[in-house]
Amino acid sequence: MTSMQTPSVNADTGAEWVAQAAELMRTVGFVAVHNVADASTVADIREAVYKAREGVVAEVGKERLDRAGEIGTVRLAMKHDHRLLKVFELPAVLALVDHVLAPTAILHLQNGLILPSFAGDRPQVFQTRFHQDFPRVLNGYLMSINLMFAVDEFREDNGATLFIPGSHQKAEPPNLAAVERTAVSATAPAGSMILFDSTTWHAAGSNASGKDRVAINHQFTRSYIKQQVDYVRALGDQVVLSLPPRTQQLLGWYTRVVTNLDEYYRPADQRLYRGGQG
Repeated sequence: MTSMQTPSVNADTGAEWVAQAAELMRTVGFVAVHNVADASTVADIREAVYKAREGVVAEVGKERLDRAGEIGTVRLAMKHDHRLLKVFELPAVLALVDHVLAPTAILHLQNGLILPSFAGDRPQVFQTRFHQDFPRVLNGYLMSINLMFAVDEFREDNGATLFIPGSHQKAEPPNLAAVERTAVSATAPAGSMILFDSTTWHAAGSNASGKDRVAINHQFTRSYIKQQVDYVRALGDQVVLSLPPRTQQLLGWYTRVVTNLDEYYRPADQRLYRGGQG
């Protein structure tokens, strides 16, 4: 791997940090944003990720999850532990989504990530192979960003995510045979977030620490991109309506698709897809 240091900014150094993070993402493809959440919040989220994994295993079954060929991915984690919805109230998260993408952006996915430690080589699955989370380059137009929350510290020895600098917003893929020379291990303390352009090529690192490395990956897109999960339907109206209006918006409450003419002809303030959403 290259000796390049992880580009970083601090989220508690005044308003200029947001623009600095956006510029580093634009030029390098990724940036670590420090001081997003305090130790108490991090500990609470860590507990919630494990609780959510228990709920997912109970709902889906270990056999089906193993058959999916994933490593430690906890999908729809927020359904099984509502504490994970608190991430969408963190000021740094809202500032980054608004400035870097759009104030009308919505959540495409939230996945808990529990990367186990392996004694030998890491298994070859989707997460450990270099890939893009948004494999569509549209003449440089930014359609999607990721915010990966470091629940545990990201270190080289515990599988910090690997990025290929400058690989974003390019029609041709990088030389994947040469990634050992170009990849950067994105190190960051617990409570940080790794912001990256979703077209940046990346992969989970090798965890040889003897302990899990826990994170949560968030992907946000323009409001008209279909979500990986219909979070409004998955959580239910009662849960969504109990949340702050901004969280409702991020989950897709204002960009729902009508199912009948009664819904279509509602007054403007009652429409499922509200005006001004992009």
